[in-house]
Amino acid sequence: MMIHHIEPVVHTLHGHFSRDLALVLTIESGDTVRYRTLDAGWSVIDNPDPFERPPKFPDRDSALHPGHALCGPVAIQGAKAGMTLEVHLKTIRAGTWGWSAAGFWHPRGKELGLPDKIDHMIRWRLDADVGVATTQDGMRVQMRPFMGVLGMPPNEAGQHSTVPPRFCGGNIDCKELIVGSRLFLPVEVDGGLFSIGDGHAVQGDGEVAGPALECPMELVEVEFFLHPSLNLSMPRANTPAGWIAFGFDKDLDVAMMVALNGMLDIMEEVYAVDRAKALALASLVVDLRISQIVNGVRGVHAILPHDAITTNKET
Repeated sequence: MMIHHIEPVVHTLHGHFSRDLALVLTIESGDTVRYRTLDAGWSVIDNPDPFERPPKFPDRDSALHPGHALCGPVAIQGAKAGMTLEVHLKTIRAGTWGWSAAGFWHPRGKELGLPDKIDHMIRWRLDADVGVATTQDGMRVQMRPFMGVLGMPPNEAGQHSTVPPRFCGGNIDCKELIVGSRLFLPVEVDGGLFSIGDGHAVQGDGEVAGPALECPMELVEVEFFLHPSLNLSMPRANTPAGWIAFGFDKDLDVAMMVALNGMLDIMEEVYAVDRAKALALASLVVDLRISQIVNGVRGVHAILPHDAITTNKET
């Protein structure tokens, strides 16, 4: 299988989803792509002083590309609507700097006691070798890097925002999609047209301030597999923490039910049980978590730990 490389340059970067974007690369199922990515805000990767604001990518057309800095799109040979693309995250290594903030984009700041026009930016030094992020005044957090945006365009004309998550992926912002995860995305257009970006050094469930710890990524290594006979209506993932089913909607209650329905589908497949038994078991071992509340379309993920249910079946 082939290994490909994508660097963040003008012809590989974009800030919207579209089925009409020019392809960066066409690969075969089983191939691997190694990316370097900008942070969501289009800042350059190399920044000598992590506590100073890095310069912006110089060649961005912000009118054409208003959203997150994404790399791609990558086409997978033979991908057609109704198939599923498996995205295996093999390596995620953060850059040397990052930032987090509150106030700038929060639509409900007053409810959280934030004064009008008061914004707060925190800059971080990232040490990928030890997995620690540090502020200038010595506050530290453990890093758990993942990519916020992983997705493909819908089969609809025009440009589509990078901000909301969709059934074919996008700004999922789920902190469980760490190294070792396998994300399964419904394919909507020929080739799939996968894009990636919005690196996070760490994030809590909810991403409550708007940004996570936003950062560039030195290396994101992704292996792609096409599943022609697997037909999904929503994304799912097999992660180190367990099986995950996603739900997206502006209404958090609706997103919750979409995620729970997706988890029942997984449990029926994995344990060969009917739906009622799957729900009875889910009430014992499945957690519903809020992925994010800040992308307009809310995200919920249902998670089933791998060791939550054991059986006496011989292997």
